Amino acid sequence: MVEFSDFQCPYCGRFALTTIPEIENAYVKKGLVRLGYQHFIFLGEESQWAAEASECAADQQNFWPYHDRLVKRLAAENQRDFSKETLKAFAAELKLEPKAFASCLDSGKYASLVQGETTRAQAVGVSSTPTFLINGVPLVGAQPFSVFQKALEQAAKPGS
Repeated sequence: MVEFSDFQCPYCGRFALTTIPEIENAYVKKGLVRLGYQHFIFLGEESQWAAEASECAADQQNFWPYHDRLVKRLAAENQRDFSKETLKAFAAELKLEPKAFASCLDSGKYASLVQGETTRAQAVGVSSTPTFLINGVPLVGAQPFSVFQKALEQAAKPGS
């Protein structure tokens, strides 16, 4: 299951806080589903920076903790400030190596990767966030767990 998302998308944040934990408990922890994340940037410069920052965190094996911090900022704290200073502060909160993180973010190391993921998402028909591909079958929107459960069960059937 691949999620196409923008860190400034409120529906993506709501999905990450409410539905992802259920999917993780029911499927991921049992080894039945693997979650992937692809950037689909459409909400401006700070979305781009947040996506790049998440990749800089991944350099230090902290993509998912950083992802969760960004989601918390938007969905739980209801703030959309993803300035480079704020993004660096989040890295410090997570105890990432600050100089390496700052250098990565300031250099634009992952700018083309983020743009490439957005372009590839558009090429496969993604036009909004969040959008998911479950074994190649699209599911659009921050749907409730029951909708994902049905889609995941269908994908698990032989011949699907």
